[in-house]
This record gives sequence, structure tokens and C-alpha cells, in this order.
Amino acid sequence: MTDSAEPGTLVTRGTPADVATRLDGLSFRRAHLRVLTGSGLGWALDAMDVGLVSFVITALVVQWDLTGTEASWIASAGFAGMAVGASVGGLLADRLGRRSVFAITLLVYGVATGASALVGGLAVLLVLRFLVGLGLGAELPVASTYVSEFAPTRMRGRLIVLLEAFWAVGWTAAALIGYFVIPLGDDGWRWAFAIGAIPAVYALVVRWGLPESARWLARQGRHVEADAVVSRFEGTGAAPTRTTTASAPAAASGAASGVAPTAATTRERLAALWAAEFRLRTACLWVVWFCLNFAYYGAFIWIPTILFAQGYDLVKSFGFTLIITLAQLPGYAVAAWLIEVWGRRVTLSVFLAGSVAAAVLFGTATGEAAVIGAGMALSFFTLGAWGALYAVTPEVYPTSLRATGAGWAAGVGRIASIVAPLSVPPLLALGGAPLLFVVFAVFFAVAAAAVWGLREARGVALDDR
Repeated sequence: MTDSAEPGTLVTRGTPADVATRLDGLSFRRAHLRVLTGSGLGWALDAMDVGLVSFVITALVVQWDLTGTEASWIASAGFAGMAVGASVGGLLADRLGRRSVFAITLLVYGVATGASALVGGLAVLLVLRFLVGLGLGAELPVASTYVSEFAPTRMRGRLIVLLEAFWAVGWTAAALIGYFVIPLGDDGWRWAFAIGAIPAVYALVVRWGLPESARWLARQGRHVEADAVVSRFEGTGAAPTRTTTASAPAAASGAASGVAPTAATTRERLAALWAAEFRLRTACLWVVWFCLNFAYYGAFIWIPTILFAQGYDLVKSFGFTLIITLAQLPGYAVAAWLIEVWGRRVTLSVFLAGSVAAAVLFGTATGEAAVIGAGMALSFFTLGAWGALYAVTPEVYPTSLRATGAGWAAGVGRIASIVAPLSVPPLLALGGAPLLFVVFAVFFAVAAAAVWGLREARGVALDDR
């Protein structure tokens, strides 16, 4: 039997062409919901951990009498780990599989977060935050790659935005913990970290409860396993025959060039990201990831502390942050709808443009109503942009490079998330909140421009080379 995707051609079951055709042609089923929610819960737990840090920093500034620089290092240590984790995690996911790396990363950062509850000083906390970042940084690009490889073509972007929407669930949980738990006493932040250890238990559920990516299995030549996974999604069980008829030629490769990447080693995969076909995509993707990370983490990690410094007490600044956080969910919902109506690039650039305006408004807001309103607008547009970016990223590269490309883009972005928290104290000292948020607006604007160098993949099958 031939491994071809020409209409009406018989192909061996479980090969990349067969797997792509069958997955892309499915309607949304319970198996898709299981993959989405299983990955999404891990995503929410990640967000809860990152969100908790913004509240813990505010509490430790008071309790440990930290300077602004010392406080910023707590956030940056985690992001340093995320930069390493994202780069390594993507490479491992292309080599070892999506599901296994996903589970390992949850375990690493869950255990390190729980251990953070026991620290007695800044140095140990910084080490543990780096370890937390290793797991967290590797998990996010792997999860989006994993879900995208199961999603039917016509709804792939929408499902990835919905996956990203679990981030709002986790950040809201962090805001609730910050509001109700951390102010309870001197050990409130310790209890917050202890709650963050939940992913260590959830990792076992992920490892044994979700299937490996059928596209990845097919690329590894594990055709029987790939066929079995797809059959489960089709609801037919294991298939008794060796052949099927392909009817969607785009699903076989997703690329017009017809030249399959042959990268097998780490060095070859990294070099392939800068091959002529992907060079512009990679450069623009890295710019968008870098700029969005800088503006988002620079703003949202520091919002509770900035509000506290402006004269609001600890409980009120946490309460404002909770309200602002709630605007993330409608941002995701609108992005999820628009991304299959307007397309990836238009949706992402519009939400980034909205983030520019919202950042300027928040930096100049005075009075409680203005602060909350501008903050909610910033949440709405910025998190909608994140949802669109996570939908775009797995579509940029073929299956053989997908996790590596997504991981390295995220890793470059994490460099910005290291620098951003460290930049906030000097920028505040130089020009206060107005200058700080104008700088964030500039980064949002640069990202909006770079979007137009990315591939528009609305309604286009994934490249399964």
C-alpha cells in the first residue's frame, strides 16, 4: 500500500497521511473534550502558580521587608526557569512524545511549588522558583501542541483559544487564594504555595488518562499505536483492516513545497527553524512572543504591588486585582469566536492594538473606577491576544518540528519575562506608572506589527511532514 494523500488513494492505516485525514475530518467528540479539559486543567494549575507569585511578592515585601529589586528577582527566577524549560521541553516533546513530557513537567513544578511553602529565606525561594519555572515553561508549549494535533481543522484555532482560557480560570483561582488566604496571617503565603502543589498529584492522572498524540506516533513509525488512538476518537475501537481511503490532500502535508523536513537530531531541528521556508515565520513569531511576554508579565506580576504602593491596603489591592482578572474570561471567549471568523493574524493584531490603548489608560488612571475599568480592558485584550498567539504558534511548523518551534518561541519570550519584572522598579522610579505602561504599550505595538509575518492557517490542515 502507498503512503499517499491523493484523493481516492489507499494508504496504510496509522501513517501520517491516514492519521491527518481521519483526525481532520472528525466532528467534535467526547474524546476531544477529554483532551481539552485534561490539558486545560493542567494549564489552569500553571496559571494559578504564576498568579500566586504576584500576590506572594506583595505579602513578602511587607513581611520580609524586601526591596523592589529583591521582590522582582522572585518573579524573574521563575521566568529564568521557564526560558530553559520551554526550550528543552519542546525538544524533548518532539523526541519522547507530548503526553510524557506534559506529565513530567507538571510533576516537577508541582513538587517545587509545594516545597516553596517551607522556605525560610529569599535564596532558597529563588532556587525553588527556578525549578518551578523549568516545569511550567516546558508544559505550556507542549500542551498547546498536543491539543492542536488532535483538533479538527475547522475548529483548531477555537479549541486552542479555549485551552488558553483555562489560564483565566487558574489566575482567578490565584486571585481568590490571594484575597482570602494570604491575608489571613504571616503564614498565608505558605498555605498558598501548599495549594499550588496539587499538580504533583494531577500529573499521575495526565500520564495515564490521556492518549499520546497520534500525529507524533505516526511520525515515529508507530503506525499501529497511532491507528488505535485515532480509532478511539472515531469511536470504532481498534481497526481490523490495514488500509483506508484518503480524501483530504491538504491533510497529508499542509505545505505547498512538498519537501519534508528531515531533521532528526537536536542540532538539525534547531537549524530547520531557520531554513528558508520558516525563516520569516520564526523571526516574527519570536518577536511577538518576546514583546507580549515583556508587556504582560511586567504589568500583571506587579499590578497588586503597584496598587499597594499607590495607597490601597493589601486586601483592597488584592480585591481590585481579582475584579481585573475576571475580565480575562470574556477576552478569551471573544478571541475564540473571532479567530475562526476573522482569521489568526487579524484577530491577534486587533487584540494587541486594544492592549496598546488599555495600557496607556491604565498607566494614567486615577480613582478606583478608572483603575478597575482600565485594568479590566487590559485583561480583556491582553489575554485574548495570548489565546490567539497560542492558536497560531503550533500552526507555524510541521509535526516533526512543531514542539521544538513552539518551545523555542516560548523560550525566547521567557527571556522577556525575566527582564520585565526587573525593569519595573527603575521605570517606576524614573517616571512612575504612566511611563511604565507607555513602555508596555510600545511592546504591544511592536508585537502587533510582527504578527503580519506569520502564517495564516484558518481552515488549513496542519503540516504533517
